[in-house]
Amino acid sequence: MQSIQKKGFTQAPLFCKKGGAGFTLIELLVVIAIIGILAGIVLVSLGGARTSARDAKRQADIRGVNTAMVLCYDDANCGAAQAYIQSVAAPAAIGTHLTPMPKDPGSGNPAYGWVNNTATGTNTTQSYCSYAILERTSGTAGNEWYFFSDPKGVRESDQAAPPTTTPCN
Repeated sequence: MQSIQKKGFTQAPLFCKKGGAGFTLIELLVVIAIIGILAGIVLVSLGGARTSARDAKRQADIRGVNTAMVLCYDDANCGAAQAYIQSVAAPAAIGTHLTPMPKDPGSGNPAYGWVNNTATGTNTTQSYCSYAILERTSGTAGNEWYFFSDPKGVRESDQAAPPTTTPCN
């Protein structure tokens, strides 16, 4: 095959356009490699954005639980009027206001939690506590970020253990 000389680089006739120069195989491979490296960097940098998005979903889900519990408090179809749903573990649904209960957007760990709010003995206090463990990194060793929902509203806290009482501690 006869090669064509044009403006400083050599082209094989197979890669030449009519009346113009093309690219060598090496040049194409270098461009593909650079694009691959840049794509890898972008994908790695999106990891933090994905974590933040999952945490935002968890917070929205817990806000939804809080809203459903408030709506259910005055709804006789959810159970007793002027009472929150009582459950040892997270209920499958909160009346017709939240069906089904949301699932964790990640692997399930961090996860959603529910504190047993069944009234026992003389404890007839009506309360509840649902929470999500966030993926956000705590500034204190051994702590995790929690997002709580109870009759006082929603809030977050950086603490060593999940809540164990209602309302959330």
